[in-house]
Amino acid sequence: MPDISHKSAAMPASAIRKLVPYSEAAEVAGVKVYHLNVGAPDIKSPDCVKESTTEFHHLSYTHSAGLQVLRNAMAEKYYKPLGLDVEASDIIITVGGSEAFAMAMQIAADPGDEIIVVEPFYTNYQTYAYLNSIQLKVVHTDIKEDFHVPSIAEFEKQLSPRTRAVLLCNPCNPSGKLYSKEEIMAIGEFCRANGLFLICDEVYREFCYTQEAFFSALQIPGCENNVILVDSVSKRYNLCGARIGCLVSRNKQVMQCALKYAQARLCPPVLGQQVALRALDTPQEYFTEVRQEYKKRRDYTLQALNAIPGVYAPLPNGAFYTVAELPVDDTEAFAKWLLTEFRLDGETLMVTPVASFYKTPGEGKRQVRIAYVLELDQLKRAMTILEKALEEYKHV
Repeated sequence: MPDISHKSAAMPASAIRKLVPYSEAAEVAGVKVYHLNVGAPDIKSPDCVKESTTEFHHLSYTHSAGLQVLRNAMAEKYYKPLGLDVEASDIIITVGGSEAFAMAMQIAADPGDEIIVVEPFYTNYQTYAYLNSIQLKVVHTDIKEDFHVPSIAEFEKQLSPRTRAVLLCNPCNPSGKLYSKEEIMAIGEFCRANGLFLICDEVYREFCYTQEAFFSALQIPGCENNVILVDSVSKRYNLCGARIGCLVSRNKQVMQCALKYAQARLCPPVLGQQVALRALDTPQEYFTEVRQEYKKRRDYTLQALNAIPGVYAPLPNGAFYTVAELPVDDTEAFAKWLLTEFRLDGETLMVTPVASFYKTPGEGKRQVRIAYVLELDQLKRAMTILEKALEEYKHV
C-alpha cells in the first residue's frame, strides 16, 4: 500500500466538523442532536432567490472572475449603498469566502513569511496557513477581558522582516468581537506604516448589535493599496450552500494575481452566482428582521449561559457566536462525551471546542463556541441540556 504525503497526514482536522461522525452516529441511533456547533442558520433565505436557478439555458463556464452582471450588481447594489467606493473591476467572485482568504493569504505572503492574526481566530486561517507554509504570529485576546483588543504595541511586538500582513475577522468568528472604528483605523495605520496588507474578513457585516454604523476596512483613509476584503453571501442571505464569496481590493496588482488563481480553478459555481445575483434584490426589511431575531437569540443565550454555575460567556456585539468558558478541563473530551454518552430524554447537543481557534499552546481548552442559530424554543432546550450535562459530567 503506498504512503500518503507527510503534508496531508499532518494537516489539521476541522475543529468545527471533526466531531460530525459522532453526531451522525447519535442521530442514526434515534437521538435528537441540537446543533450549536456550526454557523448554519435556520432562517430562510430571501424570497427573491427562489426562482433564480430557473433562469439559465446552459451550464457553461463563466468568466474566471465571475459573471460580469453579478460583479456590476455587487458594486452598484451592495457596496455603493454602504458607502464603499468599489468598482466591478475590484471584485473577483470566489468559491465561498474560504477561497477568497486562501487567495489573499497566498497573494500577501510567500512560504516562510508571517501573517499577524488576532486570536481566537477562524480555525480555517490556520489550515490555509499550513497548506501554504505561512507562519501565523498571534496577538492574544483573553475571554476574561471580553476579548478586548490590546494596543498596537502588541502588534508591533510580532513584527519581523518576514511579516507581510495582518488578518482580521470583523465581526469575529468565533468570539463575536466587533471592532470599533478606532480599532480598525489604528490597525490600518499600523499596516500602512509598515508596508503590510490588511486582509479583513467581513462576512458577518450585517450582524452587528450596537447603535454605531459598521466601519469597513475599505473605509480606512490612505489604505487603498493595503486592504484585501473577504466577503460572502453565505451568512448575509442565509445561502451557505450556494458557495459564493468574493475578494475585493482596489490594489490592481492584487487583483491581477487573484485573477490568475481564479483562472486556475476555471470559474466559480454558475448556479450559486445566479442565486447571489437575485439575492442582491433583498429588501432592507429582511436584514432588519434577521438582525432583530439574532439579537433576541443572543440575549437569551448569554443570559442562560451565565446563569449556569461555573460558566462565563462575554457579550458578543457581532456575528452569531459566543465563546463560553465551561467548568471542565478539556472541552473536546466533553463535546465527544455529549455525543456518545450523555442523553436527556433521548436528546443531546453538539458544540465546538475552541482550542484550535488559538495558536498559543494550551489556550482555549476550557472553552466552546456556541452558535445561536436555532429558534428560541430550541435554544432553551439546548441550554437546559447543557446545564444538566455539566452537572452530570462532574461525576464522570
